[in-house]
Amino acid sequence: MLNKRRLGCFLIATLLCTAAAGAQQNSPQNQPAGGRIHLDVVVAPKSGPPVGDLQQQDFTIEDNKAPQTITSFAAVSGRQAPLEVVLVVDAVNTGYQRVSIERTEIDKFLRAEGGHLEYPTVIAVFTDKGIHTLGGFSNDGNALGAALDEEDVALRSIVRSTGFYGAAERVQLSLKALSQLVAGEAARPGRKLILWVSPGWPLMSGANTAIDQEQHELIFANIVTLSNQLLRSRVTLYSIDPLGSDESISRVSSYKEFLKGISKPSQVYMGNLALQVLAVQSGGLALSLTNDIAGLLRECLADAAPYYEITFDPPPATQRDEYHHMEIKLAKPDLTARTRQGYYGQPSPHN
Repeated sequence: MLNKRRLGCFLIATLLCTAAAGAQQNSPQNQPAGGRIHLDVVVAPKSGPPVGDLQQQDFTIEDNKAPQTITSFAAVSGRQAPLEVVLVVDAVNTGYQRVSIERTEIDKFLRAEGGHLEYPTVIAVFTDKGIHTLGGFSNDGNALGAALDEEDVALRSIVRSTGFYGAAERVQLSLKALSQLVAGEAARPGRKLILWVSPGWPLMSGANTAIDQEQHELIFANIVTLSNQLLRSRVTLYSIDPLGSDESISRVSSYKEFLKGISKPSQVYMGNLALQVLAVQSGGLALSLTNDIAGLLRECLADAAPYYEITFDPPPATQRDEYHHMEIKLAKPDLTARTRQGYYGQPSPHN
């Protein structure tokens, strides 16, 4: 019991820090409250690249199983797609030796095709001191690779505690960094891809992790904030595991039990805030089990376009943080649509 109490106290403190970091974005412009929902939708067959020849009549949007009227529709294709890429080097959740390999692979990705990148890209470096970007967005992969090379000392300086407390610290640092990064993208127009190269932060969910009502509510608050931040900032998140063939299959798949949308605090676990879960729920992918990190990054970009910009006016929420599951159905059954899976609506202030 003592260990569980200590666990509970530390977890509360960790989540309070994380919730505080996201509180500044917990505002009407970042939380749906009857405002129009903008979705970036990728449509692809079971195997193969995305397709871009569909029409509005091929799509049906359901919000909590109720069909919604599409208010605008646009097909976007090719390198002209108005999107930007943030590539995150995670030195908090990845060991030094693996970070070194990861940097080599990222450099290979950046300098391919003579260093000409398809979309404006920026490198973000995440260490125990926080997250920061290396300059601004650029299509010059050679310049970005050179900037990353200069961060060699910073990537070697990570120091953190071990065991449970180290895991809790990594979770807190990671969620804070993600929230800050997504908030920074909110003011930028268009669609954004965040390619987070990391095995992810600890799930901290299991038989030995006891959480009480206050902790459930704190975790739920973080889920609501991050979910709506990602939606309003038009961010699609991708998780790229750099551990490759050294990663265990059981660990790679453990996040899948937390993918279902959460509608109330009593349903939550820390696993609902896993990197891979947030990525899939944003409409992105969780990629792993290969040492070809450069290839995985290329796969993410190949998944980016063509895509469809679709908007609809959501039904009014009747209560605070009301979860709405979204589903897009297609007229062509051999295709699958992938986009944001849900959002948390807020009642109108006039109600």
